[in-house]
Amino acid sequence: MHTTDISYEADGRTMIGHLAYEGSSVERRPAVLISHEGPGMSDHTRDVAARLAGLGYVAFALDYHGGGAFLPLEETMPRLGELIADPARTQALAQAGLDVLLAQPNVDAARVAAIGYCFGGVMSLELARTGADIKAVVGFHPGFTTPRPDASRNVTGSVLMCCGSEDPFATADQRVAFEVEMREAGVKDWRLEVYGGVKHSFTNPDADTVGMPGIGYDALADQRSWRSMLDLFDLAL
Repeated sequence: MHTTDISYEADGRTMIGHLAYEGSSVERRPAVLISHEGPGMSDHTRDVAARLAGLGYVAFALDYHGGGAFLPLEETMPRLGELIADPARTQALAQAGLDVLLAQPNVDAARVAAIGYCFGGVMSLELARTGADIKAVVGFHPGFTTPRPDASRNVTGSVLMCCGSEDPFATADQRVAFEVEMREAGVKDWRLEVYGGVKHSFTNPDADTVGMPGIGYDALADQRSWRSMLDLFDLAL
């Protein structure tokens, strides 16, 4: 497997993303853009990239904090607050990562998906809201920002959001608002999966070490959501 860190500029910062693929560096294949969890790039993010590469995808994990850093909690929340308040800025960060991915000679630009974890799920959907040619968008324990159906009318690909019923960052009211938004926007193919009794960050085996209420790993939800993503990829890519 070929893995490398790639430095690029976005948001006035030097970002360090992570690229992974197997096989030829020029034979075109489907690709996946990955947006990390709120705190930043981590072993979890790199593991996702490696798993996707092992399945034949070119995987690029973008960086939206700078320096490939993993931020402490006291820095994470203010940073995310800035991005939540400025969707255009979030979209630009996602587009910068997509540009890096599309620049790889082994990427088939007609078969690209965007997935994200935590705020990365928000970022992936924001990228789709720009009208970018993204065939599938998947959010794992994503947050849900204020609905913007006018922007979501630009979504052209399939949308899948995977949530835990006990996630304090994706409440029942927010999930309903997302459903209403998708219908109002006329998104052709969208799906929301809710896993009973499951908390935020359920895909990350290190989530239990955070020690915060409402955050925890769930192996079954992790497996189910991954399988749902792959099933969608089989159809969309």
